[in-house]
Amino acid sequence: MAASPMKERKRCSVADWESSNRQLWESAELRRLTAHRIRQEARHLRNDTLSKMELDQSNSFQHLSDRIQEVSRWKDRLQSCVQEVNKEIDALRKVKEEAEHVLAALLPPLEVSVECLSLREGRRGGELVCDPVEAELKKEVEASERAKRELQQHVDKAFQQLFLLQEARQQLTYDLQNKMEALDVDMRCQSLTVTSPGISLKLSPLCVPLGSTSPQEWEQFSRYNISRAQEETQTSQQLREDVTLTLAKVQSELQAQHAATNFALRKRYHKVDQACSELHWQQKTTREEVAELELDICRLEEDLQAKEAPLKLVHTRLENRATRPGVDLCQDQVQHGLMSECKQLEATIMSLKKKVSQAQHSLQLLQQQQTCMGEDLSRKLDTLSLEQRTLETRQHLQKQTQTAQGSDTVPLVKFKKNYGLHSAPFPQSL
Repeated sequence: MAASPMKERKRCSVADWESSNRQLWESAELRRLTAHRIRQEARHLRNDTLSKMELDQSNSFQHLSDRIQEVSRWKDRLQSCVQEVNKEIDALRKVKEEAEHVLAALLPPLEVSVECLSLREGRRGGELVCDPVEAELKKEVEASERAKRELQQHVDKAFQQLFLLQEARQQLTYDLQNKMEALDVDMRCQSLTVTSPGISLKLSPLCVPLGSTSPQEWEQFSRYNISRAQEETQTSQQLREDVTLTLAKVQSELQAQHAATNFALRKRYHKVDQACSELHWQQKTTREEVAELELDICRLEEDLQAKEAPLKLVHTRLENRATRPGVDLCQDQVQHGLMSECKQLEATIMSLKKKVSQAQHSLQLLQQQQTCMGEDLSRKLDTLSLEQRTLETRQHLQKQTQTAQGSDTVPLVKFKKNYGLHSAPFPQSL
């Protein structure tokens, strides 16, 4: 077989070859220049981004430090405010309990005052008088009622104030817990580095969380909570001072009124006792006078009876001499003497009868007076017994109060210095 002839390939000229080489060199040089420029720009970009990143990281770290410091400062203020509120709550609760104890301690004295008024209503007749004791007892009841109303009002106010303080404390505690959690989050964020485990890319990290607040709103929230707690604390302190002053005033008023009532009662008892002693003496002297008068009446009646025989004698003589005859019926000296004697005896008998009548009437009056004095003495003795029972009732309450105070079970307040006032203890005599 014969060989096939070789196919001729297209050939370029030397000029074309040289032109192609130049284009290739120029293209390579252009690519190298472009690559060199890109490399330089990349180096600048790397340096800039690295510096920017390090600056941003430093700024973020500093911002976190500043934020941590600011949150810590507000946390400390909130903690201090919570402590103050807790102290005020304890102090107000203690004052409220003291006021409640005093309020409960006012009931026995009030019941005693009412019982004393009821006891003295048992007086009879003219002994049922509106005396100073009754007036002082009524004042004592009014003072106790007024003290109860004032203390009850303060107890109610203290209860409401405790509620407000607890509400303010709850808000402070809620804010403080949030600050502590936020502080923990920021401190953990500050401790993170590029080599920390657990860091990763997140979905939508730039999305603003719902419920986010501005720094002004954040600061205003804590400032408002602290301001409100301080206002409620100041209100509570003023209320505690008012309660303490009221307790001191109640102590002073009730102690003074109790002393005035006891003084009036003892004075009245002394007067009634004196009146009873005077009546006993009057009864004794009246009985003696009745006995003397009865004896004198008997003597008068005896004298009166003794005058009948002389009167009969003179009447008989006058009658016999009236039978004289004729001229012998003379109004002689004898006749005149007998007539004078008769008149004298009749006048004497009349005087004696009148005196007997007067004596008997006086005796009746003395006996009536004696009966009246007996009845009055009975009423006064009953009154004296009631006054004695009244005194014993008040003394019994006083002894119970002193015994209970000795065992520290009576709720009578003793004011302490931490209540803001220096006061004497509540009156033990109530």
